Order: sequence, then structure tokens, then C-alpha cells
Amino acid sequence: MKKSKAPSSRRAEIQQLYQCYTSGKTTLPACTLLKFLHKEQMELTANEETAETLIDRYEIEETARESRCMTFEGFLRYMESKDCCVFNQAHTSVYQDMDQPLTSYFISSSHNTYLMGDQLVGKSHLDAYVCALRKGCRCLEIDCWDGPDMEPVVYHGYTLTTKILFKDVITTVEQHAFEVSAYPVILSLENHCSQEQQEVMAQYLISILGDKLLRTPLYHPTTGDLPSPNDLKYKILIKNKKLRPQIRTEDAAGAEESDGEDEDEDEDEDEDHQTKAKFWSPRKAGSKKKKKKAVVVAEALSNLVVYTTSVKFISFSHSRDNQNYYENTSMAEKKARKLAKASGPDFVQHNQKFLSRIYPAGSRTSSSNYNPQEFWNVGSQLVALNFQSLGLPMDLNDGRFQDNGGCGYVLKPAVLMSSQRSFDPGSNQHNVKPTHLLLKVISGSNLPVPRSGKALDPFVRVESHGIASDSRRKHTHTVKNNSLSPHWDSDMNFNISIPELCLIRFCVRDQTGLLSSDFVGQYMLPFSSLKKGYRWVPLRSRDGCSLDPASLFVFVWYS
Repeated sequence: MKKSKAPSSRRAEIQQLYQCYTSGKTTLPACTLLKFLHKEQMELTANEETAETLIDRYEIEETARESRCMTFEGFLRYMESKDCCVFNQAHTSVYQDMDQPLTSYFISSSHNTYLMGDQLVGKSHLDAYVCALRKGCRCLEIDCWDGPDMEPVVYHGYTLTTKILFKDVITTVEQHAFEVSAYPVILSLENHCSQEQQEVMAQYLISILGDKLLRTPLYHPTTGDLPSPNDLKYKILIKNKKLRPQIRTEDAAGAEESDGEDEDEDEDEDEDHQTKAKFWSPRKAGSKKKKKKAVVVAEALSNLVVYTTSVKFISFSHSRDNQNYYENTSMAEKKARKLAKASGPDFVQHNQKFLSRIYPAGSRTSSSNYNPQEFWNVGSQLVALNFQSLGLPMDLNDGRFQDNGGCGYVLKPAVLMSSQRSFDPGSNQHNVKPTHLLLKVISGSNLPVPRSGKALDPFVRVESHGIASDSRRKHTHTVKNNSLSPHWDSDMNFNISIPELCLIRFCVRDQTGLLSSDFVGQYMLPFSSLKKGYRWVPLRSRDGCSLDPASLFVFVWYS
């Protein structure tokens, strides 16, 4: 459809489309609407009944409805409705198989969930747990320390972050755990408490969580090893060290010790404490090499750990030979990154059998985040982020977990779960025909104006985030001085070899100088949730809130 003059508004663009199909008539019959659905929107399962349903839903003029036709106003309402959103509306409900073992899913996970700000002087607050749970987070972290009057407290140890009571955290979790998702919540305990206060923790977990707390293995899980999200609906699991069966005696001197975020996190914990030491006292940094006092797990707390027992990661071969299906490992981003680069296929295979949790480096004192995509690429399930920090990493997380009804569990793609074929996310050769994605960024509408009131000079950057060879960014030209209805009509082509791991991000920016621009709005979604055809893209603010009615109008095609 070659245009001589750019339409002046979204309405005018949609009118041009409408006129292409009405052939000079004033209304669009159901059979022609169906033709539009097939040819432009690629709604291949649509039939005459679908077209008539749309007429009933969006046409308000009585005579048109009776003659099974659509006026332009009805067509406009349809084109601006959820039915024409770029995000597949079938994916706003849980639609994936929820009967696979927990290891088969990406699970929305938070790091140091209690913090509202940075890692050194930030405020700890119960609201941080509420916000994370309302965003669909299913793995929360709780750093537990001895408090006065036998009341365990939660805060970031050795810092000036404020303290909240462990019992209040558990009460908050109990109240909000299943508000937006019925699927299990994992409480990842970073346990620094004495045995006495661990017993207090265990009592609170039992008395406050009641039947929601999983205390014994299931008799008939629907899968071979770990239970599935369906098996564990409305259950809360405790992730912590566990006593070995042979040493459940009082001489627990050699018992399982918990020494940091998890024992295998020693290196990072040391780096973490050194970072804090540098912050508070530059001269003392690194001068004390005293071994931290090991925390011995109390039996009462150990008994509450069922399917999520934390163990130290040694190597992939050691895990293959020694790790049990109910044991999981945690590692800092730097160690995980090294392993992903050096042994990507081994990491993928490890994550087919076991849960692995990745968390931000201790040096990220400002609560910044790493890019979670690099660890989803190797199949890590619990890729933990600082939920309080805005920016690309949390946009990726929001995009990934918007899928499958926002329930916090997204089925890993087959390429990460195949026992027949080895997958190396770092390789450029995948022996598959790449998917060709064509995106035409047509226009914008009602873009938010900055506080200064000056109209924007907007451009759109489209990014693909997947395995390294699939990660690309392209942008439109800049339109001067137009926030209301900028028109780009810009084509972009992407070749994507592993689309099922890929996320697509639309980002609108305001050109402020030759090489500088400001964020205006963005939207992220999984490639697998992209709808073909003429679609509108809802824009979100930096903190993920809707900027309605701000949106983009695009055409999507892939093969």
C-alpha cells in the first residue's frame, strides 16, 4: 500500500486500511472483514462466525449490525481494541502445560526482596514483598539474622539497611502469596541465625503459614522427579540447607553449615563483605581474613525443607554424579557467566535436572541488575533480580513473565529441554533455518510530553534479546516536534535463529542532541507472543506502569 502523503493521525491510517477493503462502499460486509482478518491480520483460524462476533462486539450502528456489516467507526474500535494488541491475548491466561517438573520452568525470582533501595543504607520494608508478589514473583529472598528478645530480624547484614521482623515478613507473604498466581512460592532463606532463633523461625513458618507450608513430600507427584507447579498449587516451599540424615543428633558439630546466601556463595559473600568494608572503612578493607562463624542448621528448620535443599555447587560432573533431584545450587553472576561461556551445553544439561539460582554480584551496592537473558539462555530457572531497580533487566523480566497469564512460571522452550540434542547458546551455528521478522513501525500516538511541556523529537528503537547472535537493535529516523502523532513508516528486518528464547522490545526515545536521547516509554514481550498484522503497542513507563493512551502502530510479519 504505497502512500503519497503520510496520514495525519492513527484514525487516518486506519481509514486508509478500511478504504482498501470497502472498494468505495460505506460499510464492510462480514465476508470482506474475514478477508481482512486472513490476509492482513493472519488470523488463519477465523471464519465467518469470527467476523460476525467482531461486528456484534464493536459495531454500535443498528442498521449495520442487522445487515452484518461494519462501519468505519466500528472498524476503528476493533483496530484499537485488545483484539488488535501486539501481545497475543490468549497468553494473558495460563495456557502452558503446568504438569512438568519445576526444573522445566523459568520462575520469576527476586534478590534481597526486602530492600526498597540500595544494598548499603537502603530501607527494608514489607511493601517490597507485596510489590514483588503482585508482579508475579514466585521466589522471594529473606536474609535472617538474630534480633533482640529472641525475635529474628531481616536486613542486609553488616550494613546500615533498616531491619524488619521475620514474623512480619512471613505474615505479609501469607497474606499476599496467591493474590495474582496460584502457583508455588519459594522462600529462599539466607540464614545467619543461631540455632535458638532458627527454632523461632521454624515456629513462625508453621504457625503463620499453616496448611500453605509444604512440610512433607507429595505421595503422587504427576512427574518423575520434582513435583510440578500444578502439584504444588497454593503451597509455600522453604529453600535452605538441610541436616544430613545420619547427623540428626545433638552433636551437630559437623552438620550442614549455612554460611552466606548459600554455602556455595562464599566467594561472593566474601567479596560482598569486602565491598561493604571498603564503603565503611577504606583502611580495614580486606585486612580481616577471619573465617566467618559457620551457621549450623537447627533441626526444626531443617525439617521444613522438602524439595528445595540448598547445596554447594562444585562442578557439573560432581552434580551429575552426586546431586539429588531435590537439591539446588546458587551462584553469583560472575561465576555463572564464566561457566556459561566455558561450558554452555553442560550448564543447559545441568538445568534440565536441577534447579539453579543466579544472583547479582555483591559489588552491585547500588542494587543494579545484570542482564537475565544470558542465564535464561542456559536454562537457569531462578534468575534473581533486584525488583526495586528500574531499567532494561527488569523490563526483560516483566516481558518474559507477562507470558502464561503472568503466573510467574513460564515453560522453558524445547531447545533447552532436549536430551537428544546438545544446545550451546554461545554458538552461532544452530543448524536451523532462522526466522525472518519484519517489523514496520508506522506511527505513534499521544506520547507523554516531558515536564518542560516541550514537544518531543521522537524515534523508536526496536531490540531483539535472545542468544548473543540473535541480539540486535534497529531504530527509525527522528520526527521533529511531534508528540501527538509522529509518523515513521520505517521497515526493520531481523533474522532470529532461536525465536523461542527471544524477547522483542519497543522503546520510544526523545532525541535531545546529536548523540543523546531520553527515555519516553517502552514495551517488551516474548517473540512467541507477537501477533502478526496491523497491531498497536501499549507503552509503559520506566517503572512498568501503563502510559495509556500512548501507543505505537506497527505491522508485524514473520516466517
